[in-house]
Amino acid sequence: ELPSVVIPLFCLFHIGGDQINGEVNPNMVLLGMFLMHYIQRTFIFSLCIQGGKPTPSPTLLAAFTFCSTNGYLQGRTLTHFHQYDTSWFWSPQFILGHTLFLVGMAINIHSDSILRNLRKPGETGYKIPKGGMFEYVSGANFFGECLEWSGYALACSSISAVAFAVLTTSFVGVRAIQHHKYYKTKFEDYPKTRKAFIPFII
Repeated sequence: ELPSVVIPLFCLFHIGGDQINGEVNPNMVLLGMFLMHYIQRTFIFSLCIQGGKPTPSPTLLAAFTFCSTNGYLQGRTLTHFHQYDTSWFWSPQFILGHTLFLVGMAINIHSDSILRNLRKPGETGYKIPKGGMFEYVSGANFFGECLEWSGYALACSSISAVAFAVLTTSFVGVRAIQHHKYYKTKFEDYPKTRKAFIPFII
C-alpha cells in the first residue's frame, strides 16, 4: 500500500500541485483524508501486526498495481484536475462525506485492533471476534473501510473517487462474505443474527 502514499505526494511536490496553493482548501483536506488512511495502513497498522502469513506474489503484484494506479488517479485529480471552491467545505456532500470517512476509519482501526488481540501470546487457532461492529457483522473491518471510502467519494463527488469506492466495496464485500461463511462452518455457536458485511442487511 506504500504507492498510495508515495505517488500522491509525488504528484503534489514534483508534478505540480496546481490546486493546492498553501492555503487550507477542500483539495488539501480531501488529499489529506486519502493520505491519512494509507499512512495509517502502511506504517502504523504494519508495525502493529505480529507474525502473519506471507502474501502470495500474484496478490502482492495485484495490490501494488492497484495502489499505484489509484494513488496516481486520486493524487492527480486533487492536485491538478479538479478545483474545489472554499464554499465546498459547507456543502452537504463534503460535511456528510467527511463525517462518514472519520466514522469508517474509527470502525476500521478499532476492528483491526480486536482482530489483532483475539489470541493471547502462545495461543493458536481461530476465535470468534467480539465487540464493536463485530457484534453486527463478521467483516467489521471491511465495513469500516467501505464506509470510509464511500464518505470520501461523497466528499469528493468526482468520477475517480466514486470508481475507487465502488471497486473497493466490491472487493472487500466479497471477502467479508467469504469470512462470514467460514466462521459459520467453523463455529457451531457462531451468532445467528450477525450479518456478513452490512449491519442488519447482508
